[in-house]
Formats: sequence, structure tokens, C-alpha cells
Amino acid sequence: MASTASDRSQHPPASTDRAAAPASSAARGWSALPPEYAIPATPPTLEEARAYCERLARSHYENFSVASWFLPTRLRRHFFSVYAYCRISDDLGDEVGDPQQSLALLDDWEAELDACYAGRPRHPVFVALAETVQACRVPRQPFADLLQAFRQDQRVTRYATFDDLLGYCRYSANPVGRLVLYVCGYDDPELQQLSDYTCTALQLANFWQDVAVDYAKGRIYLPVEDLHRYGVGEADIAERRATPQFLDLMRFQVQRAREWFERGLPLAARVDRELAIDIELFSRGGLAILDAIARQGYDVLRRRPVISKPRKLALVARAAARKLL
Repeated sequence: MASTASDRSQHPPASTDRAAAPASSAARGWSALPPEYAIPATPPTLEEARAYCERLARSHYENFSVASWFLPTRLRRHFFSVYAYCRISDDLGDEVGDPQQSLALLDDWEAELDACYAGRPRHPVFVALAETVQACRVPRQPFADLLQAFRQDQRVTRYATFDDLLGYCRYSANPVGRLVLYVCGYDDPELQQLSDYTCTALQLANFWQDVAVDYAKGRIYLPVEDLHRYGVGEADIAERRATPQFLDLMRFQVQRAREWFERGLPLAARVDRELAIDIELFSRGGLAILDAIARQGYDVLRRRPVISKPRKLALVARAAARKLL
């Protein structure tokens, strides 16, 4: 696994090469993204930066607005800044359409992360995030780990073993849960481990839901060892053939994801009630995805499984009822 560049002084040649080579790629990459994503010459005020992050969070992800209902008011601006960082980071990796440009943009973004921790942020996300980092004592590593995942997406499209896939989840999913814990005032390693189980389970549920969608992007997250074990070929996925062997494979993967959710269940009992409600909401949402896969006979190739609107409302209503008790 490549370095997360948490200490650039240990790897000066690689860091220098990355910074110098893709400069033109970075310029082209920024032009392919929404103009408001660009790094400004002068930083905004803190109030402007807070408003920027809130607009981004509320306009890009419907479930975030739902979850924010259950967050303590004092923490919402911090969650907006963390979400905005994650959102733009993800788009730099997934919305440009050119791996080299994405890698260059991610280098630009990590330079802004470094500037944030050095007290010199320019981008509105990092101006707001600097406040969050200081107020909640958030270390740099989880933010850097996410960038490692988005870089890996540009280079790796297949995973030989389930352990390899778990290694990817360590960077793509687990840092998000750790950031949530830090913002809520928790830095206990045992809680972080429980959070990792839940975040990995959520990532797996999304992978199994989006097998066909990911294949269209050139990626397969089903481990190659499992494809071979069940007698499933890439051609089956490409041609959307839900063979008996493929259905057996998906049944196994769904059960595997359920087991990871089970491992993370104790987390909700170890945190305060408000955070526990959010954890339950997202965990039940992930389990609902797995239930949707099972209800359509594990065929995720011909139709993407989704959570029905009544089911979503029921999950939110249950969480809201807990908040009112």
C-alpha cells in the first residue's frame, strides 16, 4: 500500500515529482469542475467559508440534511466543513474523467490541507476546516487517508483478495467515522475500531449495491478470489448475466457485510445519545440496502437495489422518535 504522505519529509523525491510533473494536468482538471471548487487567490472570511460549506453539504447529499437534524446545533458547522472536504475530495477523484488530472488535483488539495494545518488556508473549505480542526482537536491523518483512497481509485480497479479490499476501506471509509468521532469529542482507540467496523460495512453495502454502476466506471470491487471461487467471470458482470453462481456469490457477500455491521453494533451504546441516533440511522440504512439486495434475489446486475421512499421515511421516523423520548 502506498504511503499516505503523512510525513512528506520522509519521501522528498516522490513529493517533488508529484508536485512538478502534473501542473498542466491540474489546471485542466480544475477547469472541468464547478467554478466554485477552484482555489481562490485570497481566502474568504470565516463566515463566508462556513456558509460555503453549509451550501455544499445541503445541496449535494440529501441524506446529510436528514442526518443533520439529529446533530447538536453547536456541532453542525463542523460537520458541514468535514462533509465539504469529503465531497470535493471525492469529486476530484471521480468527476474529472482523467486519472492523471485527478492525481494532480489531489496533490493540489493535499497542499491546501498542509496549509490548513500550518495556519495558511486559502480555500473556503480549509478556512472553515481550520476552525473545526482547532476546536475539535482533529489530527491530519484521517483527512490524508481519504486522499490516499481517491489516489488509489485512479490506479487500482481490481482487488485480488478480501483483505486487499479491506485495506482500501481503511482509507476510503474508516477515516470518515473517525472524523465524526473526533468532532463529537471522542478519541478512544476502542471506539475508533468499532467505528471502523461500521464504516467498512457501509462501504461493502454500497459496493454490493453498485456492482453494475462501478463496472461501468471500469472498477470491480468483488474480490477476484471470490469470483474464481464461485465460478463467476468478468464477462458475466459486463453482460449483466445474473447466473446462479453470481447470485450465490452475492448472497455470500451480503452475509459478510452483515457480519461487519454486527461487529460495530456496540458503538452506539458507548457514545452519547445524539451521536448514537445518527449511528443507528446510518447503520440501519446500510442494512436496508442489504435487505433490498436480498429482496430482489441478489440480482444487482439487471436492476440497482434501492431503499424505497416509505422505508427511508420509516428509518427517519424511528430515529426522530428516539430523539423525542
